[in-house]
Amino acid sequence: MIDEYYLLLVVPTLILSLWAQVKVKSTFAKYSKIACSRGITGQGAAINLLKSNNIGDVVIEPVRGSLTDHYSPSDKKLRLSEPVYGSSSIAAVGVAAHEAGHAIQHAVRWGPLALRSTLVPVANIGSSLGPWIAIAGLGLSFPLLINIGILLFSGAVLFYLITLPVEFNASNRAIKILRASNVLNEQELKGVKKVLTAAALTYVASALTAIASLLRLVLLSRRRR
Repeated sequence: MIDEYYLLLVVPTLILSLWAQVKVKSTFAKYSKIACSRGITGQGAAINLLKSNNIGDVVIEPVRGSLTDHYSPSDKKLRLSEPVYGSSSIAAVGVAAHEAGHAIQHAVRWGPLALRSTLVPVANIGSSLGPWIAIAGLGLSFPLLINIGILLFSGAVLFYLITLPVEFNASNRAIKILRASNVLNEQELKGVKKVLTAAALTYVASALTAIASLLRLVLLSRRRR
């Protein structure tokens, strides 16, 4: 359903999201061509960060795809994509260190990460069903259905918002440890910051899109009443 709120609120954030995706891919591609001076790989960088925090129970393994890197708290596995795992580029080291930052958050029981993990089921249900339930309620002029849909989607929006400090903190942890352990020099760290900043933009854009979509549903519901 396309309406004026969708055009004014949601479309601009979708454009921002597309730009952020292009930005992260181009920045990653640029720094994937620049090898770090010490020749450490993404896997090696992750091992370094985990050891520096006395974490020995996290398994590091390769995963197919590009930019599919992630840390799984449920089974303590840090999965690095093929362009990161065995690469010694600045981009690879930066991305691997960031994911190791999530493993460190988990090990120290950092509150926002624990909260985000708890909200995963809520976010999955809210993002997939919430908007459709609200739109169905609008079409049927059924206020209760509208409210249920908005409430469900609000849970997904909360997940997106909590994701921001989780991602920013993981990057900050990564950069601090990389600097303290002299894995990268200052010039290389500048490249890492650019890669991680570009990646962070995708999370910011996703959060703004979610907020805009929720605001649109709220405004539509008020207009119908």
